[in-house]
Amino acid sequence: MDRLDNTIRPYAWGSTTAIPHLLGVAPTGEPQAEMWMGAHPGAPSRTGRGPLTEVIDEAPERELGNQTVTKFGPHLPFLLKILAAGAPLSLQVHPNLEQAKEGYEDEERRGIPVDAGHRNYKDANHKPELICALTEFDGLCGFRDPLQAADLLAGLDVDSLKPYVDLLHAHPEEAALREVLTAVLSADPEEMAHTVTEAAAACTRLGGPYTPYADIAHHYPGDPGVIAALLLNHVRLQPGEALYLGAGIPHAYLDGLGVEIMANSDNVLRCGLTPKHVDVPELLRIVRFEATDPGVLRPEASPDGEEVYETPIDEFRLSRYVLPEEAGPHDLTSATPQILLCTAGSVRAGEHPLAPGESVFVPAGETVEVSGTGTLFRATVIA
Repeated sequence: MDRLDNTIRPYAWGSTTAIPHLLGVAPTGEPQAEMWMGAHPGAPSRTGRGPLTEVIDEAPERELGNQTVTKFGPHLPFLLKILAAGAPLSLQVHPNLEQAKEGYEDEERRGIPVDAGHRNYKDANHKPELICALTEFDGLCGFRDPLQAADLLAGLDVDSLKPYVDLLHAHPEEAALREVLTAVLSADPEEMAHTVTEAAAACTRLGGPYTPYADIAHHYPGDPGVIAALLLNHVRLQPGEALYLGAGIPHAYLDGLGVEIMANSDNVLRCGLTPKHVDVPELLRIVRFEATDPGVLRPEASPDGEEVYETPIDEFRLSRYVLPEEAGPHDLTSATPQILLCTAGSVRAGEHPLAPGESVFVPAGETVEVSGTGTLFRATVIA
C-alpha cells in the first residue's frame, strides 16, 4: 500500500480557499482547482516507490490484478480528483468510446500534434465521469425540455433571442435543440456579444432561476456559451449527492467542492465559457440533442456500511464509508486496485493514518482494513 503525494492543478477557475481548507493549510492566494490521484501521465501521483505510472508499468498484473489488466489493459482505468470550482468551468461534452477512437485516429492521420490547441482528441478513450458533492455544488447538466427553455429565454424579453424562442416551439425536440445550439454557436461574434450583454442584464435584474446565468455571464462576458447554458438544467447538489455525466451530455460545473472520478481520458469538446478552441461541427456531431433529467444520484447502502454510487460503466466504481466514532475495522481487500481518500475526520487505512485530503493506493489483492471516525471514499473498477 502506498501513501500518495498528489499534484494540485492551478486552473484559473479554481477556488483559492476550498482545497486549502480541506487540507487544513493556509491558502496561497492562487487558484487551486483540482487535486489528481492516480496514474494519469499529465500529473501522476507520487509514491515511496516512484511515480504511480512507473510503479504500475513495472508490474501491471501485480499492481492492477489479472482481471483488470485483461479487461482494460496494463493501465489504471480511472482518475480520481478533488475538484474545487470557484468560477464556472467550460461548457462541454465528452465522446463515447467509438467516437473517441474515430476522432483520435483521424487527427493522428492528419498529423495534428497531441498538444496542439485545436486538437480535440488527446487519446482514444471515452470520458464518462461522476461528481460527488462535499459542499453545496452547483452545475449544469443536460438539456431542458425545449418548451421550458423557450419560456426561460422568452422571460428575458431580449429581441434578438426571440428567433430562438420560435425555433424551440416550432420543431420536434431533437431538431429544436440542434438548430438553436447551432445558431448560437455560429452567430456573428459581435452580434452575439451584444445579445449576451442584454441577456446578462436581464438575468441580473430578474434573479430567481436566472441567478446562476447572471453569474456565468459575469465570468464570461459576451461569450455565446451564456446563451447555450440557458438551454441546460441547473442542478444544486447537497453534500453526498452526485451526478453521472455520460457521453454526449452537455454540462458545466459552476461552484463548489466535490470528489470527481472519471475514465482516464482528456477528451473534451467545448461549447463555450472558455477562451479555448471550440470546434462547432465536431461538437454538434457528439452532442446528444435530447431533453434529460439530470438524475441526481444518492448512494445505495450495503449491509457492511459501504455506500455505492451506481453507474452504467466499469472503468470506475465510487463508494464511501461514513465511519461512526471509532468504528471497528472494515476489510476492503479486493482483487482490483483501489484508491482510498479521506475527506473528513481521521481514518486509518492499514498502517497509514489519513487526514482530510490524504489518500493511498492499494494494489490488487493486498489486504487492507480501514477504521477510525470520518468519511472515506473508495475508488476502484469493475473487472
